[in-house]
Order: sequence, then structure tokens, then C-alpha cells
Amino acid sequence: MGQQGRLQGKVALVTGAASGFGEGIAREFTAQGAKVAVADLNLEGARRVADEIGGIALGGDVARAADIQAMVEGTVSALGGLDIVVNNAGWTYRNQPSLDVEEEEFDRVFAINVKSVFLMAKSAYPALKARGGGSFITVSSTAGLRPRPGLTWYNGTKGAVNVFTQSLAQEWAKDNVRVNAVCPVMGVTGLTSAFMGVEDTPENRGRFLATIPIGRLSTPADIANACVWLAEDSSSFITGVLLPVDGGRTA
Repeated sequence: MGQQGRLQGKVALVTGAASGFGEGIAREFTAQGAKVAVADLNLEGARRVADEIGGIALGGDVARAADIQAMVEGTVSALGGLDIVVNNAGWTYRNQPSLDVEEEEFDRVFAINVKSVFLMAKSAYPALKARGGGSFITVSSTAGLRPRPGLTWYNGTKGAVNVFTQSLAQEWAKDNVRVNAVCPVMGVTGLTSAFMGVEDTPENRGRFLATIPIGRLSTPADIANACVWLAEDSSSFITGVLLPVDGGRTA
């Protein structure tokens, strides 16, 4: 769990936090002293995590402006402010030839992965600024740094949020709001089979692992630890960074 209290006194809003990376981030933020709003489309799952960590649960669709605004307002109202945002909610279609992707899948992946960050930026920035600064983190992907074939449009969503990160970092620096992205390699989540495009068998996973020098997939703890560092005060001079958490995949 590491050093305690690195986020003591801070308030965080984490999206997609009912499972996977988001749940890991919410749990580690709490362990490090933060008060956490657990936001997810799956409100029952969000309540489970929030009950276990002593946070609050917020339901909603990250691709809807009203839902994002309600998440921010609910966090500020219940927890007294907002210091950290983690845009973790994401989705992908199944890995396949790019021209086989349906228009509905294209629209959905851009709405969840890209539009959500735009909406959160608009809603959360005033609250972060009101605290004298804060940390706006997006869970991106190595797909936005070194794309693989078969996930072309998903890769494009991550490339977009990487550019958002670097541009917003420059715009918001004057108000001490830092903007960074964490870029994981594939992890063990509900989307593992979709990313691979095949059944998640030991043989198929082994072929994927051969492309990662450290030889394993990312874990929620890996991503959570990176987010803690980007959110804590010791990284106060770090902004506009796209941080690979990938076992050397993009080296």
C-alpha cells in the first residue's frame, strides 16, 4: 500500500470506479487519505465500492453533460470540494478489422472515451480552480502512443485525449490545475477479450505478453499508484505528461 497520507485532506472524483482500474484507484486514493466519490454507470457497483471504502457513490453516464455536472456537484456538496479528477471510464469494441466496426460502435467509443473528458473538463474546472488548483488525470492507453492494428478507432480516442491532456495542461497552468494522463498497457479487466479480439486463453494471453518486456499485464494497483503520484503535492511541477505504465511496451 505504500506510504500513508499522500492524499490526506484531498477530495477525488473517479469515474468508472465500480470495477477494474477505477476501483483500484478509488481504493488506493482512500488508503492515502483522500475522500473519494465513486462514479459509475453501474450505480449498484459504485455503492458496493463506496460502502467498502467509506466514500460516496454517484451514478451516471459520462457521455451526458447533465450526468457529469451532477457528479461534480454531488462530490462538492457531499465532500466539501474537489481537488482531483480521474477520468477512468472507458470502453472499446472487439478488436477486428477497422472497416468492420459499425457506426454505432464508433459513436459509442468516441462518446465514452473522448466526449466524456470534454464534458468533465467543462464541469470540473471551476471546482478545481476554486480550491486553488488541483489534478485532472485521464486514464488513456498505450494505444494512443503506439497503436496496434484492429483497434484503429479506439486508438484514435486515446490519441485524442493525449492531445487534450497536453493542450489543457498549458491552458490551465495559470490556475495551478495540472493535467496528466496515465497510459496503461492492457490489463486484466472486463475488456481484456475485447482488446485481444480473441478468447482470453493462456495461449492467446501468452502471445500478447511476449510484446511486454516485463512479461505481465497491468494491474489496478499499477495504475492506482501512478495516479496517486500524479495527484499528490510532490508532483506539483508535473503537468502535460503522458505516463506509460506498460512494463516497457512503448520503450
